[in-house]
Amino acid sequence: MSLPGGQTPYDILEIRFKNSRKGFYRNTKNHSLHVGDVVVVEGGPGQDIGVVSIVGELTRIQVKKKSPGFKQAEARKILRIAEQEDIDRWIKARDLEKEVMYKARTLAVNLNLEMKISDVEYQADLTKATFYYTAEGRVDFRQLIKDMADEFKIRIEMRQIGARQEASRLGGIGSCGRELCCSTWLTDFRTVSTSAARYQQLSLNPQKLAGQCGKLKCCLNYELDMYLDAIKAFPKGDLKLRTDKGIAAHIKTDVFKQQMWYVYEGDFSSGLIPLKPERVREIIRMNKDGKKPHDLVEFMETAEVKEPDYTNVVGQDDLNRFDKMFKKKKPNRNGPGGNNKNRPQSKRQQNNKANKNNQNNKNKAAKPPQSNNGNQKPKEDRTEGEGVSAKKPNRNNRNRKKNRKKPTENKPNPPNNEIPK
Repeated sequence: MSLPGGQTPYDILEIRFKNSRKGFYRNTKNHSLHVGDVVVVEGGPGQDIGVVSIVGELTRIQVKKKSPGFKQAEARKILRIAEQEDIDRWIKARDLEKEVMYKARTLAVNLNLEMKISDVEYQADLTKATFYYTAEGRVDFRQLIKDMADEFKIRIEMRQIGARQEASRLGGIGSCGRELCCSTWLTDFRTVSTSAARYQQLSLNPQKLAGQCGKLKCCLNYELDMYLDAIKAFPKGDLKLRTDKGIAAHIKTDVFKQQMWYVYEGDFSSGLIPLKPERVREIIRMNKDGKKPHDLVEFMETAEVKEPDYTNVVGQDDLNRFDKMFKKKKPNRNGPGGNNKNRPQSKRQQNNKANKNNQNNKNKAAKPPQSNNGNQKPKEDRTEGEGVSAKKPNRNNRNRKKNRKKPTENKPNPPNNEIPK
């Protein structure tokens, strides 16, 4: 790409390796490279494979920011664009890293070394492996390097990193639910002190303020400058307010509500009293003049409790008022000498009795007539003309739809000599 004014493009590119490790390399062969291209670069010694992350003039800005003493002539070179064979070898090296890390940890435990091997990075040509570890002090790992060289048959390099660098390499999810800042975009690890939490009125709970690295969270510094500017609008909290009721001490300051909370010394029954910054300045001014206000607040706003318009009768009801409603009724068993014989039956019982009589009449009609050889007389056929009305179907059941669909059939009784079909 040609630049205006006969300028030559900046030939330094930023290459990204495993776990956010980055380096600056020189494009001596003027390859047409873009962000995301996989390239083969010079290793130390050998060859390594990385991904292009920044190109062009943005790399110049990044070099000035990260490496002020960077010399362009001493930068390692970009050899070529990676081919499929190079990428396959690179993937094979990545697959070996996890197993090698576990074996290296076992060797360190056998030598009783107070160190933690957190990550391993293989070079793409499988000639070198870099072991990243954390330790509280200096560790003599010369014997460990010999054992690992005999075990893995490669060149060994040990690098000590801090707790934050370890978290940035391994990654993870923070308490906010997002990926760790140090593993995504944060590269400048500034010191974080507990004063940052005090200025933001946060509880000094180490479990909540510490990140996965065990140190104070880096995000405590994000809004610190805003809090420092907002606190300047409040009077100093170390001054005590003198009133006729007593001396009040400052407890906390709420930046968002624009309030300062005070409490009377020796009298905690009144609780915390919120004051506006203007009122606090007024009391401080009166104390300097040798005057004392009667109370911290000029007047107390009390909210009027409105009485309800309806009558509350919940407490007047009896708790057992529903017992009779849901109590099961015992069945009416009217024996031959029962006491409930003359009690009127319910409509449901009458319907059940009528249905039972209809069913008995059908069963009797279905039986064949008996011969007259015996002494028994044949039963007379009673019809409607004889004054005995036939029973109509009972339509008083609860389920009236079934009665409409399937009405009961009232067939006359067959004559004595006919057999019902």
